[in-house]
Amino acid sequence: MKTLIAAMAVLLFVSTAFASSDSPFIVAHKKVSLTRLKSGAERVSVTIDVYNQGSGTAYDVSLLDDSWTPEVFNLVSGSTSKTWERLDAGAVVSHSIVLESGVKGVFQGAPAVIKFRVPTKAALQEAYSTPILPLDILAERTPEKKFEWAKRLLARYGSQVSVVSIVGLFVYLVASPSSAAKASKKRR
Repeated sequence: MKTLIAAMAVLLFVSTAFASSDSPFIVAHKKVSLTRLKSGAERVSVTIDVYNQGSGTAYDVSLLDDSWTPEVFNLVSGSTSKTWERLDAGAVVSHSIVLESGVKGVFQGAPAVIKFRVPTKAALQEAYSTPILPLDILAERTPEKKFEWAKRLLARYGSQVSVVSIVGLFVYLVASPSSAAKASKKRR
């Protein structure tokens, strides 16, 4: 009796492992960038990359990113939803939208929702994109100083760079024949 129960448990475990080994695993990454426009508005560029990291194909894949409220954001290009017929194992698809906002404030967007169908399951499966950090729309930003990073690197590593340069120049001068030696060899 114990061996029968153990055999059934092993069979259940193996069948579950085989069933899950041929299924899609959807991972989605949501990226947002802000661009200040001269008109006083802020342009919000959103890109969502959807990856199928599983070993099976996902069918009827749909993406919905409706967290952008119309009172705050105007849709410039793209759509907040997108569908794909299938997403093969190892495949990547991207969707981009561009929005504009003239409303000042902090905005917290929700993750995008990805729904897909797996042939072995009747119900639609759901996956969520990575969340985005809060967006500070039309915030006062200090202008980024040019070459600030170069100044920091020079202040931090300047002495080491000068020592290495001097040693390298010394080695070059010692190792290379002088032009006077070359000239004397030509005269002979």
